[in-house]
Amino acid sequence: MLLLSRALPLARGALALTSLCTCLLLTGCAEQASPPSAGPVVESRAARTGPPPSRSAESAATESKSAEGKHAAGTAERRQGSPNEAARGLAGTPVEAAMVHELPGLGPATRARIPVATRQALVVSGEGRKSSRSGVVLYERDVDTGWRPVTDRWPAHNALRGWTYDHHADDLRSPIGVFTLGDAGGRLPDPGARLPYDESDAFESSGTGFLGEPLKGSFDYVVAIDYNRTPGTTPLDKSRPLGLGKGGGVWVHVDHKGPTQACVSLTKERMVELLRLLDPAKRPVIVMGDAVALRD
Repeated sequence: MLLLSRALPLARGALALTSLCTCLLLTGCAEQASPPSAGPVVESRAARTGPPPSRSAESAATESKSAEGKHAAGTAERRQGSPNEAARGLAGTPVEAAMVHELPGLGPATRARIPVATRQALVVSGEGRKSSRSGVVLYERDVDTGWRPVTDRWPAHNALRGWTYDHHADDLRSPIGVFTLGDAGGRLPDPGARLPYDESDAFESSGTGFLGEPLKGSFDYVVAIDYNRTPGTTPLDKSRPLGLGKGGGVWVHVDHKGPTQACVSLTKERMVELLRLLDPAKRPVIVMGDAVALRD
């Protein structure tokens, strides 16, 4: 009896301990099996978005956005016009700036006098302000790449006393400036000119020049320079919009191997070539003066 009475409390303690362990075990299993009480089940961030992108993927995404931005900017530029529209082709195609050629030997002030619509320019560059010798080159302008020469440099004569910004009748100087070319003519039949051509015996020339050279044949072919004249008329027209005192009758004509009174003269063969090249559809002009003046 004494042993039984001592063992009974021990048994009761063991039973209580066993019950407590069982309760704790059941409680833990229930917490693992049951969903959280805070709300419905939500997918984890990793399951929803996938693994984070690698560094190379991020770089590719950044480059893609950059390319899209550049494409959009280029599209906008083509629609609105580039600040340097002169360096763009007719359809907006970019052209390398180095490929866009200006007329050589001309300064910004001289270039600014050339009409925008002009695509042919006969450049007469004098050897000096008081020289009667010049060089002549015909240029044409491409809408994409700018100006290019279409002839060699031709030797020429200008007025006896050279050049002036303020030409007057009988001052024996050629006027400096940019003038349109629109009318031609001569004593001989039309050699194939594109400009309106007036064939007339009134273009007869005689006498001798400043060096004693004969003037016969000097006006066989002429192109009128639109200085103090009415464009669209024969070169023989005598109208002088600026007045008689400002001179007139300034032409490009056949060279007589000496200085002129105000005109520019080329060999007969070059005059024929020039008449066949000048195209009224290209709005031709003559840019004339001594080399220093043209660089203004």
